[in-house]
Amino acid sequence: MKQESQNRQPKRMNPYVGLLTGILIILFLNGLIVPTFTGRQIRQADYGTFIAKVDSGLVKEVVIKSGQIYFTAQEDGATFTYQTGATNDPQLVDRLLNAQSPNQDGKITFSQVVPQENSPLLNFILLWVLPGLIFYLIWRQTSKAIQSRMGGGGNFMSFGKSGAKIYADSDVKTTFADVAGQDEAKETLTEIVDFLHNPKKYTGIGASLPKGALLVGPPGTGKTLIARAVAGEAKVPFFAISGSEFVQMFVGMGAAKVRDLFRQANEKAPCIIFIDEIDAIGKRRDTGLGGNDEREQTLNQLLTEMDGFDGRKGVVILAATNRPESLDKALLRPGRFDRRIQMELPDLEGRKAILAVHLKKVKCEKIDMDVVARATAGSSGAELANIVNEAALRAVRMGRGKVTTADLEESVETVIAGAQKKGKVISAGEKKIVSYHEIGHALVAALQSHSAPVHKITIVPRTSGALGYTMQVDKGEQVLMSREDLFNRIATLTGGRAAEEVVLGSVSTGASNDIEQATRLARAMVTRYGMSDKYDMMGLETVNNAYLGGDTSLTCSSETAADIDREVLKMITDAHQKARKLISDNLDIMHEAAAYLLDKETITGDEFMAIVRKHQQ
Repeated sequence: MKQESQNRQPKRMNPYVGLLTGILIILFLNGLIVPTFTGRQIRQADYGTFIAKVDSGLVKEVVIKSGQIYFTAQEDGATFTYQTGATNDPQLVDRLLNAQSPNQDGKITFSQVVPQENSPLLNFILLWVLPGLIFYLIWRQTSKAIQSRMGGGGNFMSFGKSGAKIYADSDVKTTFADVAGQDEAKETLTEIVDFLHNPKKYTGIGASLPKGALLVGPPGTGKTLIARAVAGEAKVPFFAISGSEFVQMFVGMGAAKVRDLFRQANEKAPCIIFIDEIDAIGKRRDTGLGGNDEREQTLNQLLTEMDGFDGRKGVVILAATNRPESLDKALLRPGRFDRRIQMELPDLEGRKAILAVHLKKVKCEKIDMDVVARATAGSSGAELANIVNEAALRAVRMGRGKVTTADLEESVETVIAGAQKKGKVISAGEKKIVSYHEIGHALVAALQSHSAPVHKITIVPRTSGALGYTMQVDKGEQVLMSREDLFNRIATLTGGRAAEEVVLGSVSTGASNDIEQATRLARAMVTRYGMSDKYDMMGLETVNNAYLGGDTSLTCSSETAADIDREVLKMITDAHQKARKLISDNLDIMHEAAAYLLDKETITGDEFMAIVRKHQQ
């Protein structure tokens, strides 16, 4: 108890309470508030009533103040207080002197309060100092409230501060062990870590540390993660900031932030500066008029700072971007960003390693990594982490305490096609169409030599809008695709529509996504892959933003563009005819497999292939 009393701090008075008290004291001293007839109830009366009471000898006391007359009168043994307005009556004083009163001396007691004029100093305080003080206190309290909501500190109104998040060497726990599937990138960055640990080994021979390394790759490949891992391995402070944080409304503020960032980094060297999404400030400068002056000034300041600091101090700049083609050439030259590190989507073994890292964080049974890794071809590290988390959530929903391979397979489908819509009601006729449509895809894929094996077929609707889908999974990692591979893939895409035409004699809207994918693939074969007999190896299209969707634009005349459309149409038509023939020649497989799928709703690739092999014997 004694210790608590010693540590108890005196309670601070609210500044608004003190300010209000001071105002009241000043006004009271100035005479603006004068207690008159305290404790009495004042009644209103007209001037005639006042004169009548004076002449009747009932008035005991009169006070004239600020154009008002206050008087007390005795009536029926009680005393009442009245108020009336003063008029220009020159006979009032003589009337009061000659009138009788209930007082002991028989005279009316009367007085007049003469208002005092404020001194010039008091007027200055009331009109200028006091309002200014009020506004200052209000601004101070408001700024404190905003600072507390923004997380405290001195960031409020901190013009020119970098705003970078600074992590001490002990705060960064990420290491290279947490980064999987990017072995080449880790090998390149290991040299930077070794330099920060043993600088004399390099400076002794005259080598200097690369000033900057640019991490390039699609979203979700772990660019930010591997930058933190470098800081964690090197045990040095880590400055993290986004390129968009340099962009300010006022010209020159971004450049000031860059200067402050490098000043802090030089003070804490050796350290690592990480600028995420550097393309926000590092875009190619406009050669014409109408450029963004603030962004260009910020970029110029960044180039100057990268040239100005000494690489031997151990300040390393890591930057990440999804759009390397948009960066300014001056930013990419040696001496600024000396190294360009590709962070590509992981291959089969990389996906297995990433899954193993994330599965360590959840309770799971023995997982068939090969099946899950092959089913997630083209997935990034972030997507694989999401798949593992979705599998853990599914295990909880199913009432189990461990994640299984089935949970991971279902989570792959959830991420790709959305969750199952078990409550969606589909008529029997539409279900039959969907069954033949999906079996058409599967049958064309199974009867072709250059095609991925069928893994799963389902007609359960998904939240993405798909009424069903056929999943194909390659046996291994496929890096290159031949013309036959791509043509057979187009034939597989047209298999659903071909099944509707051959078996049902009509077509539906279910092939819209197939048509879109087939057209995109056929156009790429003609314009980019040189797989057209007419155009040979002529490039007719360029890819923009390869890591962000890969939008394309034609680089040919309008006449050639029209001819490209005819080539694409011919390629799709040939693939469509191939699919129609394969289905027409194997109608018995179609009917049995479609009926089986209609009954089970979801079948595996092995079940489907068992039906195919039974009819091919």
